[in-house]
Amino acid sequence: MTDANPQFDHKAFLQTLTQGPGVYRMLNAAGDVMYVGKAKNLRRRVASYFTRASNRRIASMVGQIHAIEITATHTEAEALLLENNLIKEHRPRYNVLLRDDKSYPFLFLSDEAFPRLAFHRGARRAKGRYFGPYPSAGAVRETLQLLQKLFPVRQCEDSYYRNRSRPCLQYQIERCTAPCVGFVTPQAYAQDVNDTTLFLEGKASDVIERWVAKMEHASERLEFEEAAHLRDQISALRKVQEKQYVSGERGDLDIVAVATEAGVACIQLFCVRQGRNLGNKCLFPRSGDGAEPREVISAFIAQHYLGRAVPQQILVSDAPEDLDVLAESLSLQADRRVTIQANPRGERARWLKMAIDNAKLALAARLATKGSARSRVDALQQALSLDDAPRRMECFDISHTQGAQTVASCVVFVDGAPSKSDYRRFNIAGITPGDDYAAMRQTLERRYKRILAGEGKLPDMLLVDGGPGQLAAAAQILADLGVAGLPLLGVAKGADRRPGMEQLFLLGRDTPLILPADSPALHLVQQIRDEAHRFAITGHRQRRAKTKTRSVLEDISGIGPKRRARLLKQFGGLQGLSRAGIEDIRTVDGISEKLAREIYAAFHGNQ
Repeated sequence: MTDANPQFDHKAFLQTLTQGPGVYRMLNAAGDVMYVGKAKNLRRRVASYFTRASNRRIASMVGQIHAIEITATHTEAEALLLENNLIKEHRPRYNVLLRDDKSYPFLFLSDEAFPRLAFHRGARRAKGRYFGPYPSAGAVRETLQLLQKLFPVRQCEDSYYRNRSRPCLQYQIERCTAPCVGFVTPQAYAQDVNDTTLFLEGKASDVIERWVAKMEHASERLEFEEAAHLRDQISALRKVQEKQYVSGERGDLDIVAVATEAGVACIQLFCVRQGRNLGNKCLFPRSGDGAEPREVISAFIAQHYLGRAVPQQILVSDAPEDLDVLAESLSLQADRRVTIQANPRGERARWLKMAIDNAKLALAARLATKGSARSRVDALQQALSLDDAPRRMECFDISHTQGAQTVASCVVFVDGAPSKSDYRRFNIAGITPGDDYAAMRQTLERRYKRILAGEGKLPDMLLVDGGPGQLAAAAQILADLGVAGLPLLGVAKGADRRPGMEQLFLLGRDTPLILPADSPALHLVQQIRDEAHRFAITGHRQRRAKTKTRSVLEDISGIGPKRRARLLKQFGGLQGLSRAGIEDIRTVDGISEKLAREIYAAFHGNQ
């Protein structure tokens, strides 16, 4: 049971609450809005906060509630719209908030005798066509540069265009046909504009077909220079087309992927319009002190798309709880069906994986920035009351499958950032399967015997994944090795194994330390622990895969590559050899009766 602010009688409040849809606002003693949420059933949703907090972030918020304001709505979709308007207005402390509130840029093709192609952001009032939206200004500028090489449509400002008396440099480098001084006819310029439009609509193949016809016609007229120019243009456009198109796509599609680690969230947004990949954008929202990926996805879709142009489909890395409501709201806004899909197949699954990988890379880069990393080390020093900042930290983890193919990992962080050249793995052998204490003992002995022999540096702090038991075992091993004065920190998973609920056990301290979910020190510990876990699992999987692909013949003394190949060829593979008898195996050149019996025993045991 979570204790709320004693000044707020939640039991009395819940008795008066409607069971219909609506929006709730949680206020603190100062009257500030801490959190805005929506619900299909307001009473049930608000009551859930006072029965069992899902994580420390929610528990902290509930403890500060002084009042709750309610707005009932007719539908859950209506509640969604109101919720996001209130989030943008109040920017509550515990909501996931997008910091990028700029409008998204477009490519603008003006409606005049000699149209201009330009970057545009903001209200679309001017007459002409708008292509996009693009995920970033850089994506628009890259496309403009690309188009300038393919189609000589002017990109200069109107004030510059109207006051020219001679061609500018763009004409000299063949990036413009100089309509400002009448060097091109309206018909020829209109054709370039039409080609540009077709390309931006995803119909580059139509442009290529027309250029091929023009090239052949020029060749027939012996205008080889013009034909060569068209050939180069076709080649350039084909290369661009290969780079720009999403395989198998011809519609509008957005891909939204989220990666979270150490209380930080990263969103990768990929935009596909008319089958063209318009690029991607990276966002780092304020994640409400460690919100889960599906919460971040839900908040992003609602805040990003409501009131904006919506694609036909949105692929997401994690399905939000209110997926159906979000899809319904976006469909009503777009006046057509909009789908949100979390588990695509085929090509779309590959594109979603690419977005997820990009999100993880961007998040890793964010966490590894030197200023941020060093500040987290300083925060850890203060949180643990250490005399010196732990500049070099090592963390160990064990991975196995029911005790088989046990692998231990050692990851090293220097100044709060991974030092991957110092990472090490240890294949564990000679222990009782599943004995993690024995595995840790063997790992620490092998690691620190080498360091004491001068093959590396002692860390400033050692982290182990576990509680007091694992910590005491590690301390005993280091004492046996004669390693003294090394701070030891155990990282135990909290209630329900949820991130943000970890307990930290520092050797020599009786009670565990529980840091706030938004603590930079906790984020650093989580990152190191998770990295050790990832590195151990990867090594275990590689060892397990190697075992699966190893031939039983490799373990028999006297069977080299040539005899092994001869046996497999003679019997058509291992399956055929496993069915063969001793006499059959003896018929193979180079196989004695003793060796034949050993081969037979390898498949059938000593019978």
